[in-house]
Amino acid sequence: MTVYFEDIKLGDSAEYAKTITEADILMFSAVSGDDNPVHINQEYAESSMFQTRIAHGMLTASLISTVVGTRLPGNGTIYLSQSTRFKAPVKIGETVTARVTVTELDPAKKRVKFATVCLVKGKAILEGESLVIAPSREA
Repeated sequence: MTVYFEDIKLGDSAEYAKTITEADILMFSAVSGDDNPVHINQEYAESSMFQTRIAHGMLTASLISTVVGTRLPGNGTIYLSQSTRFKAPVKIGETVTARVTVTELDPAKKRVKFATVCLVKGKAILEGESLVIAPSREA
């Protein structure tokens, strides 16, 4: 799916939801090299402040990339920046909904700024902003 820059309006939004599994955490650990035991070792995680294993923060943040790259604007989008504030952990079995909302448009550069949020049961567990170059009909 592609939404061209010319069709994007302030306030437009899109989202993607995913239930985080143990397999997701193990695969993300393998791909990223982040084998922090709070993510992959239950015994260790039980002694942590979280008292159980949690997903990598960047695994959660990557769901924003899913929205931007596949829904709004979608295919052909170029990511320029992402700011992220982690507010709460994500546990195995929880469903994360990543949502982006258009807050600024720069027609000269075809740039779109988004407010970003990830939610679990309606509670914000991550907040931030993304800046992208959207595909254009003029390109």
